[in-house]
Amino acid sequence: MTSPDADRDLDADRDPGPAPRSGPAPAPSDPSATPAPPPRRRGRPSRTDTADGPATRDRILAAAREEFSERGYDKTSVRGIAKAAGVDPALVHHYFGTKEQVFEAAVEIVAAPALSAPDVVVQGPLDGAGERLTRFFFGVWENPATRKPLLAVVRSAVNNEAARTVFSRLIAGQLLRRIADEVALPEPELRAELAASQLVGIAMIRYVIKVEPLASVDVERIIERVAPVVQGHLTNPW
Repeated sequence: MTSPDADRDLDADRDPGPAPRSGPAPAPSDPSATPAPPPRRRGRPSRTDTADGPATRDRILAAAREEFSERGYDKTSVRGIAKAAGVDPALVHHYFGTKEQVFEAAVEIVAAPALSAPDVVVQGPLDGAGERLTRFFFGVWENPATRKPLLAVVRSAVNNEAARTVFSRLIAGQLLRRIADEVALPEPELRAELAASQLVGIAMIRYVIKVEPLASVDVERIIERVAPVVQGHLTNPW
């Protein structure tokens, strides 16, 4: 027979079991529940984001064209373009880089109709290039579908140094230099620049500043008067 003190020692050696919990019992886990995804690293697009690369890039570019057209260069941001395209801003940087580079890509698309002008120069004899180029140029501006985005690009180039640099680089590289390559006469670069200045200057007054009566006169009258001047810049002996 054991003593009361021994009984107390035996009770102390026994495993008391888990301590009682306070509060409500936890809900049983749901084996069908989907585990939460790991937190996404900011600033880097995931593989899922870039899986449909061409489609995503095109969507961003379309949003950029719209944003630049509606807001201008200064008021457009990479974050705004991303929001309009429904993507993370990191994807805009991933595909295009800086805001200036996004603008350049958008301008190339917007100005594509006008940038094909050098092809018109070689579609016939050089002595008719002035009229062909003039008619083509004003045809692009008279078309509402191409005029609106061009207006946005020109206004951005006038009002912002970075946009002006992009626009000038594009015009010099893809328009004037190609026209000069087709003019086999002395100082072809200067000839191409003078011809382009004649056309762009009139477009600024007619479509951007809208000075009357040039803003309202029939475009055929403009072509009739301007085409010989453009032809002279391109081919007249100096």
